[in-house]
Amino acid sequence: MGIIEKMRLDGKKIFVTGGARGIGKSVATAFCEAGADVAIVDLDFEEAEKTAAELEKNHGIQAIAIKADVTNPEDVDSMITKILSAFGRLDVAFCNAGICMNIPAEDMTYEQWKKVIDINLTGVFLTAQAAGKVMLKQGGGSIINTASMSAHIVNVPQPQCSYNASKAGVIQLTKSLAVEWATRNVRVNCISPGYIGTELTLNSPSLQPLIEQWNQMAPLGRMGRPEELQSICVYLAGDTSSFTTGADFVVDGAFTCI
Repeated sequence: MGIIEKMRLDGKKIFVTGGARGIGKSVATAFCEAGADVAIVDLDFEEAEKTAAELEKNHGIQAIAIKADVTNPEDVDSMITKILSAFGRLDVAFCNAGICMNIPAEDMTYEQWKKVIDINLTGVFLTAQAAGKVMLKQGGGSIINTASMSAHIVNVPQPQCSYNASKAGVIQLTKSLAVEWATRNVRVNCISPGYIGTELTLNSPSLQPLIEQWNQMAPLGRMGRPEELQSICVYLAGDTSSFTTGADFVVDGAFTCI
C-alpha cells in the first residue's frame, strides 16, 4: 500500500467542534474527502445541519449535526453520547471551537475575559477529556486541538490578551495530555494557524483595516486560506502520524519568524 492510500481515513469516526463554518467546516470537508464519517458540532445547529447535509451529499459518507456548548460539561457528555449512538466509536476529535475579542486589557471586564478563556481553553479541555475517555477505553485515538500563532507572539495592532493567553494554554494542555496518554495510544497534537481568511473574517468591515496591516507585515503578503490547514489535520487524524504526539504545528506563512 502506498503512502497516499495509507493516509486515507476510511472507517474513521470524527467530531469537529465549531464545524459549521470556517476552519472547522474546511477541515471536516477534508476528513470526509478522505473517507471519514463526521459529527459537526456547533452552537448554530441550523448551520451545522446544512454543513452535515452538504458533506453527506458531496462525499457519500455519514455526517450528523449536534448542538453543543463546549463550555458546558453536560452538553459535552450529551455530545459524546450522540456520537457513540450514531457511529459506535470515536477515532478522532478536532477540538476547534473558539472566539476572539479585541478589547484593551484595561477595559476588559471579568465576564469578557472569562468567556474567551471558557470557550478557547476550558472548552478544548472538556471536549478533549471527553474524547480521551472514549479513546482510552477503545485502545487508541487521535485528538487535534486548535491553538494559534497568537500563542507564540503578541498580535498587533489589535489588543487581544485573553485570546493570546487562552491559545498559549491550549498548547501546554496539548503537551500535557500527550504525555499522560502516550503509553495508552491516544495521541494529542495541536495546530497553530496564522491569520486565516475565512468568509466571516474577509466580509467583516471592522477587520478590513487590520487585514491590510497584517498583510503588509506577513512574509507571504497575504492571509492563509482555510484549505491550507486541511492536509496537516488529515495527517494528524490518520495512522501515518503514529509517532507524532505532543506537537504544535505552526501554519502561519512564516509570520512568527519576523
